[in-house]
Amino acid sequence: MRRYEAISGRTVGSAVLWTGETHVAPATSSGDHHHGEAETSIYVVSGRPEFVFHDGTDEVVVRTGPGDHVFVPPWLPHREVNPDPDDPAVVVISRSTQEGIVVAVPSLRPADGAAPG
Repeated sequence: MRRYEAISGRTVGSAVLWTGETHVAPATSSGDHHHGEAETSIYVVSGRPEFVFHDGTDEVVVRTGPGDHVFVPPWLPHREVNPDPDDPAVVVISRSTQEGIVVAVPSLRPADGAAPG
């Protein structure tokens, strides 16, 4: 995954907001992770990326296409996937933190007693 920073404290002096473009190579999957306290907004520019979460019982796959929006709440474990074998997916991401918080987790399943994201 390649990230291109657009709006941030470093580029324009924003205090909270971070926005950039991410290119996800064909047939690519991230590991399971969350973004800590950050809220994340995703806008799909091209491709058909998938976002995988766990609802407390099963994995849920959100399939997207150009023009779709996805919201990832703080602390929610998830995985991004570009299943297309030939074409990259391009998304615009906005986060509520300046830091690129990525915390790897062993699985998407919530810890015992924890409510799903």
